[in-house]
Amino acid sequence: MSNPDAALADRLAGAAESVVEVGVGNRPTVAAALVDRGVSVTATDIQHRPTPDGVRFVRDDVTDPDLAVYEGSDIVYARNLPPELHRPLRSVARAVGAACWFTTLGGDPPVVPVDRESLPGGVTLYRTTDRG
Repeated sequence: MSNPDAALADRLAGAAESVVEVGVGNRPTVAAALVDRGVSVTATDIQHRPTPDGVRFVRDDVTDPDLAVYEGSDIVYARNLPPELHRPLRSVARAVGAACWFTTLGGDPPVVPVDRESLPGGVTLYRTTDRG
């Protein structure tokens, strides 16, 4: 696992007992690391994706979500989230009373109000706020 993935897993594990990763794609390394740290993990994507043992997978689209998938989670997060999904991710998290955290694709700025946190490995973690 790369240093940025380990840093994100450490940060999430220190803040949550249950998380949902939106858009897991073909990179379940953070989800697997969270399970290893004792966190309950559900991974979603718009198409079926294989996930490691201990990671629950649910096919879901954050733009038309089944909120039951996200209920009970402490944090809804996404890695490399494109700007057009910032608002839908935040809406899902708000609807279930979870925190919303994400990283972006390179230089894409967040399009929702956030607090920024620099993690080891050069990754910036965005945590949405209730401002705006």
